[in-house]
Amino acid sequence: MSAVTDATPGRAPRRAGGIGQSARDSLVIARRNLIRMSRIPEMLLFGVIQPVMFVVLFSYVFGGSLVVDGSTSASEYRNFLMAGIFAQTVTFATAGAGAGIADDMHKGLIDRFRSLPMARGAVLTGRTLADLVQTAITVIVLAIVALLVGWRTHTSVGEVLGAFGLLLLLGYSFSWIGALIGLSVRTPEAATSGGLIWLFPVTFISNAFVPTENMASWLQPIAEWNPFSATVQACRELFGNPGVSPSDAWPMQHPVWASVLWSVVIIAVFRTLAVRKYRSVAV
Repeated sequence: MSAVTDATPGRAPRRAGGIGQSARDSLVIARRNLIRMSRIPEMLLFGVIQPVMFVVLFSYVFGGSLVVDGSTSASEYRNFLMAGIFAQTVTFATAGAGAGIADDMHKGLIDRFRSLPMARGAVLTGRTLADLVQTAITVIVLAIVALLVGWRTHTSVGEVLGAFGLLLLLGYSFSWIGALIGLSVRTPEAATSGGLIWLFPVTFISNAFVPTENMASWLQPIAEWNPFSATVQACRELFGNPGVSPSDAWPMQHPVWASVLWSVVIIAVFRTLAVRKYRSVAV
């Protein structure tokens, strides 16, 4: 006699478990993506080259031509600049995250993951965690290059590490925006373009490269309430670098708290939307 089961053909049984199981599944996916990255070293190489070029070009092209805290010193501008370059680097990694997920969708890999008894959100969480590791490596290399061109910090080790923690938190939150974009388009090329279009106004309408008081009056509030600006402001304070904005806007007065709050809100909103989109496109 043969046993009769109620399993649905073509669908793997769901595995029992809660947060712990979801965390384990996410780490498995993260490990898979890290192994893949290690086998394609040019992904990391090109990810490092771009921000290094920004450091060199901005430092030597604009250094000495912009006024920071009443000074046109090139070294002052380099110290002012680096918080913005760090923040730009972690957010631009969003485009790569979206393209990676779109590529997995295009190749049918997401459908294969769906056939396994694993938590639904683990595929996206694992991907964003792997991207976070890659971003951290890029930031370390970038910090070394910044030190070589003259960037210096003037606070304690704990405050400096706290600034880098805020940067990685911002990058992780933005990677969920990239995940949603990657799930919403049909090709990796479209994900790359879609992931960069919105990043340019976010990063340039901010205090990253010029003080906000130099902007048009109607543009200043937009820049000051920009989540990107809050992290840049917080990093300048924690690094002890010049250019901290004297604005009365709450995010500029309390940049560390504003940075954490913005990042947590972005993660909560876009992770929910991305997981919901994943469930709808992967059925």
